[in-house]
Amino acid sequence: MTPLFLTAYKGTFIGPIARGLGWIMDKIYYLIYSVLGIHNGAIAIAIMLFTIIIYMALLPLTYKQQKFSMLQRKMQPELNEIQKKYKGKKDQDSMQKMNEETQDLYAKYGVSPMGSCIQLLIQMPILFALYRVFYNIPAYLSNVKSIFTGLADSIVHTSGYAKVMTGLAKTANVTGTTFKGTGSASQNFVIDVLYKLPDSGWTKLKESFTSLGSQIDSTHAALHSVNYFGNLNISDTPWRLITYGFGNHMVGLGIGALLIPIVAYATQVLNMKMTPQSDQNDQMARQMRSMSLLMPLMTLFISFSTPVGLSLYWIAGALIRTVQQLVLNRHFDKVNLDDIIEANKEKAQKKREKRGIQREKMMQYSNMSTRSLSSKANVNNNQEKVNQLEKAREAASHARKGSMASKANLVKDFNERNNKSK
Repeated sequence: MTPLFLTAYKGTFIGPIARGLGWIMDKIYYLIYSVLGIHNGAIAIAIMLFTIIIYMALLPLTYKQQKFSMLQRKMQPELNEIQKKYKGKKDQDSMQKMNEETQDLYAKYGVSPMGSCIQLLIQMPILFALYRVFYNIPAYLSNVKSIFTGLADSIVHTSGYAKVMTGLAKTANVTGTTFKGTGSASQNFVIDVLYKLPDSGWTKLKESFTSLGSQIDSTHAALHSVNYFGNLNISDTPWRLITYGFGNHMVGLGIGALLIPIVAYATQVLNMKMTPQSDQNDQMARQMRSMSLLMPLMTLFISFSTPVGLSLYWIAGALIRTVQQLVLNRHFDKVNLDDIIEANKEKAQKKREKRGIQREKMMQYSNMSTRSLSSKANVNNNQEKVNQLEKAREAASHARKGSMASKANLVKDFNERNNKSK
């Protein structure tokens, strides 16, 4: 199989999201690089602007989530009372009543039981998709890919290039180092390796393709201009940059790479502190506080092994969320929760009335159907009796002379004539 490294991720769910986000980033990068003429750190700037766009798009959801959190804290004492009321009761009737009262309480406050998870469920696919984009930016940003196409085409037309590029792929820690392919597949392989090469890898590349020295230098310079944040390659991981920097007496590189996970951790902590917390006795609040401690630590450790570009997204995102939280906190300080609760009560009452009307209509339809069936059954029974009498009379009229039936007919005729004479 040909490892199409540059081909965008083909996952059923994450793949389309990654391609959509990559398309947006490509347009932002083009605006920065071609329209505004900003070359140095163009990709890092594109990531930050892209982060602002993402979180501004998520602002309505953040606002709704913030309102839900405040209402949840308000309703928690009543929810505790319901749970206390049915504590230890496991029979079906009690469980059903508890669920009904809980649902009515959620409806009263306009809170969804899954409300606290919605934002996370939306952000997680975006985060996974962004990892794909940042890990292999040329696969999604065509304007970045164009930096490499000329050199990649020259390398592909050089004898023995596959063996050299496979060796450099191992140096760059590119997964799947075997190479077989022709045409665009081989060019994609070369571009993928070139994008992930550290500075030492470009030196080896130049030594391996001596005839392409000037083209290699110009491509490396163009990449260095757009793909670096300060002295950090945003496609590389902080851990590799730390070990390379301190291992080669490049202290500035090592310190700069070390600061990336630390700043990512610090901004996450700042954002968590800005988020309002629930009461101390609230079990959900204790879980949220545990998460507020765990999430920044996870960010700290993950940031060492993911591309610098993804850490920049986390840092920019945390700062933007902090600013949004400041604005939302000021807004909700002025909001009267009782007004929101009263409005939610009216909505809940209308929903209950609607459900009641629907149930009443169903009962009416059911009763109408039952009466209709009973009426039809009575009509059918009466008709059947008439038919049976007619059949009996007809049979009696043809009775044999001297039989009991013929005698009964004589009696019937005598009675009818007697009744007429009266």
